[in-house]
Amino acid sequence: MTCGHEWAKDAAPEEPDSERVVKDAYGAVLADGDIVAMIKDLKLKGSSDVLKMGTKSKPIRLVDGDHEISCKMNGIAIGLKACFVKKVTA
Repeated sequence: MTCGHEWAKDAAPEEPDSERVVKDAYGAVLADGDIVAMIKDLKLKGSSDVLKMGTKSKPIRLVDGDHEISCKMNGIAIGLKACFVKKVTA
């Protein structure tokens, strides 16, 4: 019996150089330097602080990992998931 996690030696590896696309809650593509706003109130873990709906960020930076966005809001450096923000147009 074979393991479900095995693959053939000749199988093509995934493309690590492919460009990752990060989209906000409404489907707009995000890029480094964009400004985003919260779409709902979020309580910060390990703190009594709450990020209120509509709070805008400083320019964002996209990072790898579970939380795709690294930014500052209300003077706090945080990591956010893209599903909780919307892109702000100028």
